[in-house]
Amino acid sequence: MTTAPWRDPALPADARVADLLSRMTLREKAAQLYGVWVGAATDGDGVAPLQQEMTAGHDWDELVALGLGQLTRSFGTAPVEPGLGAQALARAQRRIVAAGRFGIPAVAHEECLAGFTAWRATAYPVPLAWGAAFDPALVEEMGRRIGRDLRAVGVHQGLAPVLDVVRDPRWGRVEETIGEDPYLVGTIGTAYVRGLESAGVVATLKHFAGYASSAGARNLAPVRAGVREFADVTLPPFEMALREGGARSVMAAYTETDGVPASADPHLLTELLREEWGFTGTVVADYFGIGFLRTLHRVAADEAEAARLALIAGVDVELPTLQCYGTPLVTAVCEGRVPKALVDRAARRVLLQKCELGLLDADWRPEPAGPVDLDSAENRALARRLAEESVVLLDNPGGMLPLAPDARIAVVGPRAADPLAMLGCYSFPSHVLTRHPDVPLGIEIPTLLDSLRAHLPDAKVTFAEGCAVSDPDPAGIGEAVSRVAEADVCVAVLGDRAGLFGRGTSGEGCDVADLRLPGAQAELLDALVATGVPVVLVLLTGRPYALGRWHGRLGAVVQAFFPGEEGGPAVAGVLSGRVNPSGRLPVSVPRQPGGQPWTYLQPPLGLAGEVSSLDPTPLYPFGHGRSYTTFAWEDVRAPEAEVPTDGSCDLALTVRNTGERAGAEVVQLYLHDPVASVTRPDVLLIGYQRLLLQPGESRRVTFRFHADLSSFTDRAGKRRVEPGALELRLAASSADVRHRVRLRLTGPVRVVGAERRLRCEAEVSGGN
Repeated sequence: MTTAPWRDPALPADARVADLLSRMTLREKAAQLYGVWVGAATDGDGVAPLQQEMTAGHDWDELVALGLGQLTRSFGTAPVEPGLGAQALARAQRRIVAAGRFGIPAVAHEECLAGFTAWRATAYPVPLAWGAAFDPALVEEMGRRIGRDLRAVGVHQGLAPVLDVVRDPRWGRVEETIGEDPYLVGTIGTAYVRGLESAGVVATLKHFAGYASSAGARNLAPVRAGVREFADVTLPPFEMALREGGARSVMAAYTETDGVPASADPHLLTELLREEWGFTGTVVADYFGIGFLRTLHRVAADEAEAARLALIAGVDVELPTLQCYGTPLVTAVCEGRVPKALVDRAARRVLLQKCELGLLDADWRPEPAGPVDLDSAENRALARRLAEESVVLLDNPGGMLPLAPDARIAVVGPRAADPLAMLGCYSFPSHVLTRHPDVPLGIEIPTLLDSLRAHLPDAKVTFAEGCAVSDPDPAGIGEAVSRVAEADVCVAVLGDRAGLFGRGTSGEGCDVADLRLPGAQAELLDALVATGVPVVLVLLTGRPYALGRWHGRLGAVVQAFFPGEEGGPAVAGVLSGRVNPSGRLPVSVPRQPGGQPWTYLQPPLGLAGEVSSLDPTPLYPFGHGRSYTTFAWEDVRAPEAEVPTDGSCDLALTVRNTGERAGAEVVQLYLHDPVASVTRPDVLLIGYQRLLLQPGESRRVTFRFHADLSSFTDRAGKRRVEPGALELRLAASSADVRHRVRLRLTGPVRVVGAERRLRCEAEVSGGN
């Protein structure tokens, strides 16, 4: 086999794979279409939905004799020393190569939602914090570092990023998303994809598509989204990450839309994804998603029928372990129930990707190149910087922040002294270590309490927990009130505990009925405010919570979305003044806990009005965030009054730091369409630029607006650019408009497709 054409790296990949497929039996082809999850639990608690019910034991030697498509989470299933894990993975690959007739290694995949989900690996801020930073370049660098760590231990594919757009903040997986705006999700997600792919790791976009639109905010529930909402809100981030980011894999969602499960939808996975968008990579199933066609969706009578539906739709790889694509599929093909051409199609896509990864080359070697350090000083420095940029100062009306260096500070709350308060559901300690209580965290995670003491060594800092995260018992509130009564200021550290399937207040399967603070935390905050001592509220959460109950009664409000292992020093830096906050809200913060779902992408009928007594206006809008310095927006240069429907124009302004300390401003560009043939959001983000400015320094920002950015899906399902009036709004948030620029699109209606412009480029110049 070493001299066969498929081994020759000088030949085109298509030719190599065609030669290889011509030599393979049906069973060998099918073996390339599934993964094996070695060591996965078959009983008790798992790390995937219904894992114990859907996982069966398999004979390793029998499996690898046919070859193997994927190896599932050899690092992300149980604690393993990274260096030893890399060696173990290399040995497994050697066994696969030695056992199979063709000696083709498996693709090893892992989760990497907020860093490599492995023991002793850097735990970065969660994606919602990426959105809060409004800094694609920094997220790209994080993706690159995560990719390098994955490749260093022999992993080829990362199951990230999540490109679901938040539609209901009660959904447990809000922490995994980048925000409630498709442009923000698309640009930040694409940056992460670029970083991961630049390291040679296959990025996997998920969950395709509509997962975050599940009814009632319930995980894995049916999707209630209209055609235009699906096209204009759900799909654009995926299209951008494929076209501009170069992602090579897509994960089919668990959900069903209008009665059709994503894993059995050829319109979604073939017609749209491949034929319209031109995607050539692999589509993988979300864990057990193919089997769910039989057990949860009930559109398949048996495993063979589930395999047939998934293959027709375009799902190439069954993850995490074989169930439907193994013997049931092979038997169905032999009986004529499933066309052999479907197996050939999927096998070709899988082998083409293996060819790209070098796994068909005769000189491929699985051993790690050197020592493995998954939590390097450079990683931690980047995690710290991203955490600092993501912290949002929601309010500081009393000027309580920064804290006085010699203040008497009562730190109160269930999130102050727990390192896990910094981590999201898909960090290794929250995702896996909860099932291994005797194993240490493996990484250093300073708590906010310890970090605050380190940042303010001259302050007198006391602590009381007050209550637990989710337990309604108020027994500890009295002690907390006593501590606060002796202090100059109270720092109340409240929020979420990330977990899986109801074992936390945020995370996969941890959905909520409303947006009240969990447990007795609201009662605790009421008691703290009632003392009369100024209260600085710090929230460490995976979703926004309703804060209207305390509006105007707090000294300051700071929001951090699970900021990672360096989150303690980052938040303490904001409280102490070492860090000037620059985060902006990627999701709206509601005033009241009910009235959901609601995001800022509302048409006029979804806004407050006299026809309803319920006002959905958020307390803090999308894009909001304050600073310890001030900025002036000057010298706005407007575009021409008329722009063709296929044309573009420039919009420029100068931003000056008018305060006494360095800080970052985020200039946001929104589109308002006064009249259209279908209802449009009142405003939607189409561009943004983060600017770091020294005191007195200025920068000029020029946005290049193209008419394509005004396109939307019409009544016939076509995307169109309509002539007529538009308003471009330069704003500090979706509700804080600084300048309005009116223009008119002229010319004919244009129908646009995959060739259209997806982003508003921004150029920064000048300075003094």
